[in-house]
Amino acid sequence: QVKLVESGGSTVQAGGSLGLRCAAPGRPFGNFDMAWYRQPPGRGREFVASITWNGELTRYAESVKGRFTISRDNNKRMLFLQMNDLKLEDTGTYICHEVFDGGYWGQGTQVTVSP
Repeated sequence: QVKLVESGGSTVQAGGSLGLRCAAPGRPFGNFDMAWYRQPPGRGREFVASITWNGELTRYAESVKGRFTISRDNNKRMLFLQMNDLKLEDTGTYICHEVFDGGYWGQGTQVTVSP
């Protein structure tokens, strides 16, 4: 059974935009708060953004505030991350996560920001 599958990662120039998706087929998606994390090259995993189960509240890492937007569509079991004004420091593997103890982690999608 497929758990969480990210897509949309690519190479983009600094200042550009990119949209990521996380599909959760077969999961009780609307029951969970969801989050995006990222793993930069040579560094540990870091929090990027989160959204409550009903989409009413969002939270962002200071480094992405004003540039990234997290959203979800519970009917389609999809989580999104719209990234604007990308910076070199945004490079990394982006992973979606179910925010509860034992929640699933996706395999990740690679985002590379070039000069």
